[in-house]
Amino acid sequence: MNERTVWQFTDDRGQLSATGERPQRVLAYIQAGATLWDHGIRPAGLFGSGHDDPAAPDPAKTGSLPLDGIAYAGAGATLDVDALLRCAPDLVVAVSYGGGQVYGLDPETAKHLEGQVPVVVIDVGQARTLADIGDRFTELARSLGAEEPASATRELDAARARLRALTAGPDRARVLALSPADQHQAYLARPRMWPELRVLADLGVGLIEPAEGPGANWSTTGWTEAAALRPDVVLADIRVNAVPLAELRDNAEWAAVAATARVVPWNPEPVCSAHAHARFLELVADALDSPGTA
Repeated sequence: MNERTVWQFTDDRGQLSATGERPQRVLAYIQAGATLWDHGIRPAGLFGSGHDDPAAPDPAKTGSLPLDGIAYAGAGATLDVDALLRCAPDLVVAVSYGGGQVYGLDPETAKHLEGQVPVVVIDVGQARTLADIGDRFTELARSLGAEEPASATRELDAARARLRALTAGPDRARVLALSPADQHQAYLARPRMWPELRVLADLGVGLIEPAEGPGANWSTTGWTEAAALRPDVVLADIRVNAVPLAELRDNAEWAAVAATARVVPWNPEPVCSAHAHARFLELVADALDSPGTA
């Protein structure tokens, strides 16, 4: 290794990035940028995926990250190397859903970007646990001279203990995770395919498993079929690519679900910090602890 190397990190592709100075200006995929913020690193810029608004970051994905003064390179077809380099990053932090491909970037764009600036890729795919993903972000943050406060771990431990206590009884609430597709259909999440939902299952939460059929991550059903599952709690996708629940107010099937179920906002691309995970677990616990929830 070059004697001037003072920073290095091996990403989840097994690729080593090394520089003569510790990076100071990080451009990150929204999910990664919000996670790094909880570790004390303010990104210089963000970029999104083809599901995102090219004009502004999706607030569902940004967690507690304040967006004032943070450049947004765009998303989807608007993203090219020039747009990504506009905030003058000395490190790019991206995510992958397996196979090492940079999520949100065209492969050629990612290739040309790596010719200009180091790119670190963290695998957030279904093959990994949320704890594994969080540990990798922690390792990256430490390499950059930052770390999430110890209080966040205590917060997460408390949230886990609360959920375990709430699910310890024989009558478990029925919890359904879904993403509204349109006025006629919903995507029902297959819990085993989502790291954050697997955590809930491990803590005793009674997640509803959709019927077997097409779709690895989601089962596409009509709202009538979704309502027939009679959930006590609904984890509803609030990303910009999901139909807002307010637009379903005239949908009789959804109205029937919302009249009896507690609705918890859910971001299927979670911020992978202890603080953000604890906040989500507390929201689920609040719903389970509400009067009338089985």
